[in-house]
Amino acid sequence: MYTGLKHLHSTLAWVFLAVMVVAIIYFTIAILTKKDFSAWSKRLGLAGLILAHLQLLFGLILYFVSPYGFSNLGGDAMKDSFQRLLSVEHPFINIIAIILITVGYRLSKKAPTDYSKHLKLQIFYVIGLGLILLRIPWEVWP
Repeated sequence: MYTGLKHLHSTLAWVFLAVMVVAIIYFTIAILTKKDFSAWSKRLGLAGLILAHLQLLFGLILYFVSPYGFSNLGGDAMKDSFQRLLSVEHPFINIIAIILITVGYRLSKKAPTDYSKHLKLQIFYVIGLGLILLRIPWEVWP
């Protein structure tokens, strides 16, 4: 179960990163060219949001079945930077990033203009993606 969840979480992460990069580029172009907030804009924003929440779901399940997650808290694990990354920093920062992505999506739905919808999505998605990229365990990620 652990190995399958780990592969699912890693594979879905590549899809998530690709969608977020495409979405951020699209929102940036839409801001610069003052495009209307189209169905494509909404789908890209929603795809990023859904994939972020799926990653969160599988990541939380993995956190409780992994030997590097919840069971690794305390003791000498906090002295080792890699173990601390997997058991504390990666989950905590990624939860914050997903909250920011969610807030950006919600704010964009309430924004009055197409420009501000794109802008809110772009700002929050860039910050969220940046935080996620900072806390990915690159040393062990396939």
